[in-house]
Amino acid sequence: MKFLHTSDWHLGRQFHNVSLLEDQKVVLEQIIDYLKANRVDAMVIAGDLYDRSVPPTAAIEVMNDFVDRVCGELGVPIILIPGNHDGAQRLGFGSGRMKTAGLHIISNFEQMLQPVVIESDLGPVAFYGMPYNDPELVRHHFKQSVSTHDQAHQYLSQQIQQQFKPRQRNVLISHCFVDGAIESESERPLSIGGSDRVSHEHFIPFDYVALGHLHQPQKKGADYIRYSGSLMKYSFSEQHQKKGMTLVEFGKAGFLNATHIDLAAPHQMRIIEAELESIVEQGKTDPNNHDYLLVRLLDKHAILNPMEKLRVSYPNVLHLEKPGMLIGVEQQMAAAKLARSEVDMFRDFFLEAQDTPLSDEQDQAILDIIKQLNQQ
Repeated sequence: MKFLHTSDWHLGRQFHNVSLLEDQKVVLEQIIDYLKANRVDAMVIAGDLYDRSVPPTAAIEVMNDFVDRVCGELGVPIILIPGNHDGAQRLGFGSGRMKTAGLHIISNFEQMLQPVVIESDLGPVAFYGMPYNDPELVRHHFKQSVSTHDQAHQYLSQQIQQQFKPRQRNVLISHCFVDGAIESESERPLSIGGSDRVSHEHFIPFDYVALGHLHQPQKKGADYIRYSGSLMKYSFSEQHQKKGMTLVEFGKAGFLNATHIDLAAPHQMRIIEAELESIVEQGKTDPNNHDYLLVRLLDKHAILNPMEKLRVSYPNVLHLEKPGMLIGVEQQMAAAKLARSEVDMFRDFFLEAQDTPLSDEQDQAILDIIKQLNQQ
C-alpha cells in the first residue's frame, strides 16, 4: 500500500510582491506526471492548501483543475485538512458531496472521528484528519480544560484512538509544530512564547503521522512521524532545503519506509554575497540567472541605482542588503558613521553618476555647502 504525503502548498502566495502561482502550477504538473507513472492508493495534503483564508480566484481555479485531473481522470483519492493559513469553514464547504468524487476534506471535529478508509492489498487503512486547531477551539467544542496546543493535541489524539478498529492500519494527518523540529522563516507562528509546541509522544500509537506546517522535510521522534515539507521554497532561509513530497509505503507489518521525491520549481530562492561588479559578471554566464535572489552587496562605498544594475544580469533580484557599508562598524555606530561622512557619500554618488571624480574646486564647494547646512 502506497500513498503520497504532501503539505504546505500555499497556493496563491506572493513573495516580495511577486506571484508564485505560475511556479506552483509547474510543480503541481510534476505531481500529476508522477501519479501517471506510479500507482498510489491515495494522496494526502496536511494543511495550508492555500496561503490565506480567502484565496484568490486564480488559486482556486488551479486547485479545481488539479482535483479534476487527479480524482477524476486518474482515480486517486485526495485526503486533506485545513492548516493555519486556510479558512476551515470555507475549505470544507460541500465536503459531504465531494467525497463521493474522491475528494475528502476533513475540516471539523465531527469529521475527524470519521476516518477515510482506503482498501488496499494489505487490508483497510484508516486516514484520520485532525484539522488545525488551537486550545480555545478544543476547549469550547469538547468542554475540556486545555490551555496549550500540547494538551489539545493529546486530547484529540486520544479521541481518535478510541475509533481504532482491529486489523486496520491507522494514519493521522495533522498540522502542528512538533517540539524540537526545525522551522523556517516563511512559517506563520501558531502562538507566542513557545506554547504552540506539541510532543510527538501523542502520535506514537499511529502507523504513520503525516504532518504539515513546518516547511523542511524531517522526521521527529520516530521514522513514521514526518513532515513532508512544503512543495516549494517560500523564503530565502529555505535556499538549501530539498523540496518535494514523501512516498509512504506500508507492508504486512505496517510502516515500511518513506521516500522523499524531489519537486523542482522554475525559480529557486538563492542568496548571493559579493561586490556589485563581481555579481554582474557572474550573472552573464549563470544558467540559473532567473532565480529569485536576495543580494548582499559587500561594496564599502555608496552605489547609484544598484538594483537596476543587478537586474541587467539577474532580472529577479527581489531584495537587496548592503552589509559591506557597515563592515568593521558596530551596528549602533552605523547612523553616527553615516552622519559624519556626507562628503564621502556625495563623492561616491558623483563618481557613480558622472563616471568621474569631483575636481578640487567642486570638492571644496561641497564641503562649504555641507558646513553651511550643518550650521543652520
